[in-house]
Amino acid sequence: MARRRSHERRGAPRLGLALAGGGPQGAIYEIGALRALEEALDGPRLHELDVYVGVSAGAFVGACLANGITTSELCHAVLRHGPHNSFFSPRTFVRPALAEWLRSGARAPRLLWRALQDVLRDPDDATTMGSLLRLAESLPIGVFDNEPIRAFLHRVFTREGRTDDFRELSRKLIVVAADLDSGVPVRFGTGEVDHVPISEAVQASGALPGLYPPVEIDGRHYVDGVLLKTLHASVALDEGVGLLFCVNPIVPIDTARAVENGVMLRGKLLDRGLPGILSQTFRMLVHSRMRTGFEKYGAAYPEQQIVLIEPRRDDYRMFFTNIFSFRARRSVCEHAYQATRRDLLANWDKVMMRLAPHGLALRRDVLEDGERHMWTSLDAPASRDGAGDPAAPAARDRRGAEADASDSVVARLSGLLDRVEALVDDGAA
Repeated sequence: MARRRSHERRGAPRLGLALAGGGPQGAIYEIGALRALEEALDGPRLHELDVYVGVSAGAFVGACLANGITTSELCHAVLRHGPHNSFFSPRTFVRPALAEWLRSGARAPRLLWRALQDVLRDPDDATTMGSLLRLAESLPIGVFDNEPIRAFLHRVFTREGRTDDFRELSRKLIVVAADLDSGVPVRFGTGEVDHVPISEAVQASGALPGLYPPVEIDGRHYVDGVLLKTLHASVALDEGVGLLFCVNPIVPIDTARAVENGVMLRGKLLDRGLPGILSQTFRMLVHSRMRTGFEKYGAAYPEQQIVLIEPRRDDYRMFFTNIFSFRARRSVCEHAYQATRRDLLANWDKVMMRLAPHGLALRRDVLEDGERHMWTSLDAPASRDGAGDPAAPAARDRRGAEADASDSVVARLSGLLDRVEALVDDGAA
């Protein structure tokens, strides 16, 4: 039986969260940042807000929170080996799209034959070069298969106490993707597309062209919503959110201090080759577009407040880290956690000014605690992660109790595995 949405019971929504894309690394950054925000926030936990808007990797994280999965559970999915880190298994995100490769490759001989016919028919015609470009049609439309992402989320969201149906959520979730054939944004979870499964909407929202094939839903093809907007914060503001938390992992890097920090030899992104240039170009386009949008929000939404969390431009770890190593995933998540704590404290007055009208505040004692680390906070008995909450499903309580009982053992094993992995990485290098 479908549950009525909380915003339908309580009237206009008050608190919201908008999450941008950024691939697996962006998702891990968002999890670490959200954990830090939740601990510092003297208010509701982040899986108890009114509205969630997500695009690409942010749709992945936002859909989990809207389904009642806590920031603690998300962090455990990053920090632990075994089934607890299955959220971020490389196999889930980078499984080769073999079926697509075979389908595209099968077209190559026919396209090559037609191109050669055009060239032989009139070799002096320069336009015959266009015929050779037909071979590009034989390239796969996606390098990786995004079906494992959908299948995994469907399994997660169909467990007891969760749902893969937007209409059954107790909080409003909106997942934004781009319609490939019209170039317009589509807000899954609203209107005529609220029947689409959440897992399928997230799959569509993260289908970055070239990496993943477009996702077909009801005869239409959808791609990554980041192509249209970075955060889609206006979607949440249009829902009447009074205070909106935004997390954006995509920031262009400034290499001015990269040499003195030992990150680069010359401080030139040209030395990183085409991947470095493309990454920086994408970041510049996405971030400048987001800033332009934020400048307009003051006039369009004068009564609504926004708190934005994002990396600094000299955050070299976020730019240069490969998170498909378990050790690196832990490092990025902890780094995002500490960086967010530092930035919240540095911008204390500005953030408090935005929180106060909504009855919220920051906990200065938490932010000034220099001994605090993400994994120690997760293991603390008084952790605000919702473990033991009588409103949580019984199955999740059992899983949480079992996990807490093994935390000290996991911490020791994780340390040992990190050292072993470091030795292996050094040997490979």
